Amino acid sequence: MYIKKYLRMWTFLIPILAWFSYVGNSVFSSGYYSVILTLFLIGSVLAAVYHSEVIAHRLGEPFGTLLLAFAITIIEVGLIISIMMGAKGLETITLARDTVFAAVMIILTGIIGSCIVIGSLRYREQSFTLQGVSTALITLTSVIIFVLILPNYTVSHLGGEYTSLQLLFIALISLGLYLGFTMIQTFRHRSFFISPQNKLSENLPVESNNKIISTKQLYINCILLILSLGIVVLLAKLLSKDVEHIVVSVGAPKSLVGIIIAGIVLLPEGLAAFRAAKSDQIQTSLNLAFGSALASIGLSIPAIAIISVMTGIRMTLGIDIKSTILLGLSLFIITVSLATGRTNIMQGIVLIAIFLIYLFITIVP
Repeated sequence: MYIKKYLRMWTFLIPILAWFSYVGNSVFSSGYYSVILTLFLIGSVLAAVYHSEVIAHRLGEPFGTLLLAFAITIIEVGLIISIMMGAKGLETITLARDTVFAAVMIILTGIIGSCIVIGSLRYREQSFTLQGVSTALITLTSVIIFVLILPNYTVSHLGGEYTSLQLLFIALISLGLYLGFTMIQTFRHRSFFISPQNKLSENLPVESNNKIISTKQLYINCILLILSLGIVVLLAKLLSKDVEHIVVSVGAPKSLVGIIIAGIVLLPEGLAAFRAAKSDQIQTSLNLAFGSALASIGLSIPAIAIISVMTGIRMTLGIDIKSTILLGLSLFIITVSLATGRTNIMQGIVLIAIFLIYLFITIVP
C-alpha cells in the first residue's frame, strides 16, 4: 500500500538509535565512537529529509517547505547559541556571522547551483513562477545588507559590531521582513510560490490531494522530524570539538568551522532540494533554498541577538571586503539567472564555480 511506502522502518530506528548513541557517549567516548556518531548523524539527516517530504506531500506547497525551513532554523539557532554559551571570552565572537554567512553562500551558490544543474541535465530547462523568486530576492538582499554589510559602516561601534540598541533594532526589522515574506508566501500571494505546471491542481479539493496520508501519520512524521533534527544538532555540537581540532591541526582558518556547521545543518534541506529538482520541481527547490536563506538571517539573527544582549556576549556581524565581493557577485548572478522564469545549465555551473572559489578562498585565504 502507498502508506506503507512512507513507513520504512529505518526512518524510525535511526533517530531513536542516534539518541541512545548520544547518551552513551559519556561511557564509550573514543575516536572510534566518534565515527559511529558521525554515521548516526548522517542517518538522522536522511531520516529528517524523508519525514519532511512526507509532511510536504500532506500539507502541499509552500507550507511543507516552509515548515522544514523553520525547523532547520530552530536547530541552527540552538546549535549556535549552545556553542556560544559554552565558550569562554571572545572565542565565538564571529561564530554567528561565519555560520550565517556560510549558510547564505551554500544556499545561493552550492544548493541552487546544483539544483539547476541536476534539473538541466535531465530536463534541459525548468520553469518556475517569477513573482515568487523576485519577492524572495528583494527581501533576502535587504536583510543580508542590514545584517552582514551595514555593521562595517556604522560609527557607534568599531570592528563590524552593532551596539546593543542597533543590534536589537536591526533584529526587529529583519524579523518583520521575514514574517512579511511568510505571510506573502502562505496566504496573500501563495500562487507565486507554486510551480506553473502545478497551478491547475491548486483549486482541487484538499481531500483529493492529501487523502493518501492520514492525519495520524502526519503527526507521527512531525514527531519523527523533530526527533531527527534534534539529534542532528546535539550530535553536531558534540562533534564540533573534533571538527575544530581537525581544522586547526591542518592549519585552516577557524571560519571553516562555521562552514562545516552550516553544511551539516543545511544537509536535510539540500538533499530535499536536489530530489525536487530531479523530479522536475525546481519551484520546490527554490522555495526551500530562499526560505532557508531568509530564515537563517530573519529568524536566526533576531534570536541570537536577543540572547547576546541578555547575556552580554559580544557578536561581530560585519563581513570583510573579500566576503562582500563574493556575496555581491552571488546575489547579482542569482538575480540575472532567475530573471526569465526558466533555468539552464550554464546558470548552475557559474553558481557552483562561485561556491568552489568561496570554499577555496576560505581554506587558502
